[in-house]
Order: sequence, then C-alpha cells, then structure tokens
Amino acid sequence: MRGRSRKHTVAVAVAVALSGTLALGGCTAEDFTDAADGDPAPSAPPADGAPPATDFIVTALPGLPTPEDARTQLGELTVAEQRPMTGYDRDKFPHWASQDGCTARQQTLLRDGEDVVTDDKCQPTSGSWYSAYDGETLNEAKDVDIDHMVPLANAWRSGADSWDNDRRAAFANDLTHPQLLGVSASSNRSKGDQGPEDWQPPLEEFWCEYGLAWTRVKHEYDLTVTQDEHDELSAMLNTCPA
Repeated sequence: MRGRSRKHTVAVAVAVALSGTLALGGCTAEDFTDAADGDPAPSAPPADGAPPATDFIVTALPGLPTPEDARTQLGELTVAEQRPMTGYDRDKFPHWASQDGCTARQQTLLRDGEDVVTDDKCQPTSGSWYSAYDGETLNEAKDVDIDHMVPLANAWRSGADSWDNDRRAAFANDLTHPQLLGVSASSNRSKGDQGPEDWQPPLEEFWCEYGLAWTRVKHEYDLTVTQDEHDELSAMLNTCPA
C-alpha cells in the first residue's frame, strides 16, 4: 500500500499511534506548494476534550509522536509572542529540492497517493489522493497541494527568521518529520499561514493527527508557540484516543 489516507477504527489508530511512526510508500524526492491566505471561522474542539465517537484519520505522515510524547514535547516548547514579518520572503526557504531524480513535491505525491503511476521524470500521471483536511478525493496530481504543516510564514514569526538558508531549506523540504502533506487546494488556501489557534481542519477526525504533527515539527525545529496556539494544540491532543 502506497501511503494512502484512510479512516481506521480507534483500535487500529491507537496501534499506529503507539508505534511512533506510520508506514510510508517507497520513493524519494521533493517539490511542493505552500498554503495561501485565508480566514475561515475556526471550529472549537469538543468541550470535554473527548475523541471522535468511532474513529480518526491516519495518514502516511512520517515521524508522528504518540499522544503522550506529543504532550511532553508541547510542554517543552517556549511560549512567546509571534515575531514580526520583517524581512520575510518565501525565497528565503529554498524549496522544491530534488533528490534521486524526484522533487519533494513528487515524493510527497508518491507517498500520500494510491496507485500512483509516474513518467520518466517522476511526475505522477495517474493515481488518487485523499485530502485528510476535508475528506476530498483528488484524481489528478495537479489538483493536490503539498501543505507545509507549519507554514513558512508561521515558522518565520516563531524563530526561523534567525536561521540560515540551509536550515530553512531543510525545513521547507522535510520528508523525515510530519511537515509535508498532500491536501486539496481549497483546504490548503483556507488554512493559509494560520496556526491551529485560528484554523483547524474541517474534518474533526483529523484534529488528533494534526495536533501531533504540528507539535512534533515545532519541537523538532525549536520554534516558539503563542499561548493561544499552545492551548489549541493541547485541546487537539485531547481528541486522541486514550
């Protein structure tokens, strides 16, 4: 199975979460798109922090922590106000790096898709992709956006402004940690550069994994979080099965 996204029962999802990582499809490469701007009305997590009634979405995102580890990582993050956007430019995050003949975008499409067929330049010519943000199934690679879980602009405001270009390039092309995910263009643009305090995936079933991924990336790169961001991540982690 090549990195497909599917809903699983809680029992299966818990087993996957406890493994610390999720199965990946084979291939290597890099090239993607980032989120644009948007301002949807955020939806609130369940008041009692209870998980969805029956299941949650599991994707091929690599390097996901267990909920317990994510809560520890969240507690280790520095809470601080966001820095200004002064000097920000997407070109300061060199992305779409090529590796082994594929780009980061192409490799993510291979990992996240099902029945993917590529041409001799590693470009998918057919396949299907499930967008875990909104539940949409996409049948053409051109319709898939590769979202930076922690958007480049958000990273800039939370510490990446002090990095050199090599570290920013590593962040923008990171296929080892849960930073890149194939989603629908509409959900990616709706998210924009917003943090979880202002935008959550329309599908509540994905809030657990979203919180796990966002927390892991921020922790891995020693990025700061705002108090509202911290609180929303905590609420998202509380939707994970016990």
